[in-house]
Amino acid sequence: MKEAAKLIELEEYIQKTYSQHYGGKTQAIDLIISSGIGEEYCCGNLIKYASRFGKKDAKRMEALKLAHYAILLLCALDSDKVSTQPNGDADDYN
Repeated sequence: MKEAAKLIELEEYIQKTYSQHYGGKTQAIDLIISSGIGEEYCCGNLIKYASRFGKKDAKRMEALKLAHYAILLLCALDSDKVSTQPNGDADDYN
């Protein structure tokens, strides 16, 4: 299977998203997770993006958004970790 290549593509997408939109500032998702509603927020966004799949952006971009929110959901489940930014502490994604 080609999962390893897709994981690299997803990582590049996430890095690009943070560098284009946020520039190292505090992320809203970090505040949402620290407030205790990260799991619900991420699930809601997964439902939103899945329900409109193929109707707004290119399917590949929408699939990457879904995968990104699934990763953020994992971060929310491990809410003892503060930052969701890929360039944050090494423990953020362990």
